[in-house]
Amino acid sequence: MTKRVITFHYTLTDPSGEVIDSSQGHEPLSFIEGEDQIIPGLEATVITLAAGDKQVIHVEAAQAYGPRDDEHVVTVPRSEMPMQEIGIGDQFQTDDTAGSPVWTVAEVTDTHVILDANHPLAGLDLTFDVELVEMRDATAEELAHGHVHGAGGHHH
Repeated sequence: MTKRVITFHYTLTDPSGEVIDSSQGHEPLSFIEGEDQIIPGLEATVITLAAGDKQVIHVEAAQAYGPRDDEHVVTVPRSEMPMQEIGIGDQFQTDDTAGSPVWTVAEVTDTHVILDANHPLAGLDLTFDVELVEMRDATAEELAHGHVHGAGGHHH
C-alpha cells in the first residue's frame, strides 16, 4: 500500500471553544499517513478527505491524548530539585532517552514541587476545524527518513 503525505490547515479548540493552536497565517501541517505523526482520532477522518475539503472534526480524549493519569503526578521535596529557581509551567525531562516523559511544574510551595507528566491536553475532547490542502504519494526518501520533506515538512 502506498502511503500518502497529507497537508492541511487547522484550528484546534478546547471544549469551551478557546483556540489552543492554529496553522492559520503559517505553513499548513503535513504528515505521512499511518506513521502515528498526528493523533489517531484526527488522522482517521483527515485521511478520508479530498483536497479543498473543509470539515469540523470532534476528537474524544481517548482518541487524542488519552485520559489524565494521576499516577503521572508526583510530589517531590524542593530540596531534591536540581535547580532552586523553578516556576509553574517550567518543563524538563529527567533523562534524554527517546520517549522520556516531559514533566511540567504544576505547583510550587516552600517545601515541595508538584510535577505532572500528563500531556497538557490529556483528558480533553478536542475540536479541529480543518481544510485539506493537498494529498500526494510519499516519496521513497520521505518513507525512509520517516518524515515529510519540503513545504510543511522537514527541510534538509
